[in-house]
Amino acid sequence: MFAVYKKELKSYFLSPIGYIAIGVFLFLFSLIFLLTTFSYSYDMGNLYYFTVSYGLLIITPIISMRMFAEERKNGTEQLLLTSPRSITAVIFGKFLAATTLILIILVFSLIYYAILCFFKAPNLVTTLIAMLGFLLVAMAAISAGMFISSITENQIIAAVLTFVLLFIPELTGMFSALNLMNCYQKFPAGIISLTEVISLLAYMIMFILFTIIIMQRRKSVK
Repeated sequence: MFAVYKKELKSYFLSPIGYIAIGVFLFLFSLIFLLTTFSYSYDMGNLYYFTVSYGLLIITPIISMRMFAEERKNGTEQLLLTSPRSITAVIFGKFLAATTLILIILVFSLIYYAILCFFKAPNLVTTLIAMLGFLLVAMAAISAGMFISSITENQIIAAVLTFVLLFIPELTGMFSALNLMNCYQKFPAGIISLTEVISLLAYMIMFILFTIIIMQRRKSVK
């Protein structure tokens, strides 16, 4: 698993993907920071809330679209499926690499906390809990994007379908069980809700299992 993790993490920064994801995040975070933070009494929680609500819809498809679709397009999937590593190890290696990229992005977000400290120091505990929620929502979204990537060889299609999967429940109210924003209501206030944590973990596990099933079937066919 570590070898896959290392390879995947390196690939994010040997290609434009990692830099695009970080750049898009910083742009959106800066924009939301300017539009909301000072209006909400220097509250970092609201900043993360709005970034999750809008930013993850763009960032997650960018990060996850290449996970398996690129392997299939480049013809390297066969090597992946026949390698001595288990499918589960491969999937978790890719998933953890994408999660690490999110962690790097979150570290960059602390720049804005430092900026606010010049005006009025935000509550550090609330900020850290909001960041924890951001990470959990991002991991759940990545698991969904990873599943979508496992069923297509076109990265653009994978990105669009991931966007739709994440956006439609929030926009229409349909399929509310798939609306990740329903699980990010208390984190921005500095409250760790057991219900929200379990819901996000269940969402994440569900799509990881779906991905394992898809890839195991592809391996058996190969």
